[in-house]
This record gives sequence, structure tokens and C-alpha cells, in this order.
Amino acid sequence: MKLKINELFEIAKSELSGLSKVTNPDFRLEQVVYDEVKMEWEVVVSYLVENSNKRTNPLGLPTSEFQFYRIYKKLRINNEKEVVGLFIFDSKE
Repeated sequence: MKLKINELFEIAKSELSGLSKVTNPDFRLEQVVYDEVKMEWEVVVSYLVENSNKRTNPLGLPTSEFQFYRIYKKLRINNEKEVVGLFIFDSKE
């Protein structure tokens, strides 16, 4: 059974929604590939998380650091719409 891209994105968002404490994590679908051997979808989704590694400026001057940064996750989803794997996405794979 072939799933639609929108279905895969909704499954991924549902699975990842608890990982960010940001009000609007701005989920984005980055990549979808079907592995015919494993009969699984590889879905890459990015979302925003709060930057918890902010440096403090002793002078109180503004810094160029961002309040949020984007995380990339790869999920493997089978044809029964079950998430069977969750990985940190590495574009060098």
C-alpha cells in the first residue's frame, strides 16, 4: 500500500510534536523516500527548538545568537502507518 506524502507528514508531526516546547515548532517536510526492499518510508522532518546553549554577554550587549534553532529527524514508517524508527538526520549518510 502506497501512502500519500501528506499522510506521512502528519504521522511524523504527530510523533515529534512532544519533542519541542516551542509554541509553534514550524514543522517542515524535508524529504520522503520509499525503500522498496524494506517496504518502509524514510521521512525527514525539521522543526524548531529553543536554543538552550545561549552565551551570556557580561556587558548586556545584544548578541547575534538566535532564540531557536532547527532540528532534523529521520523517521522510518511502514505501510501500516507505524513509526518503526526515529533517527537524528545526517545529510552525509
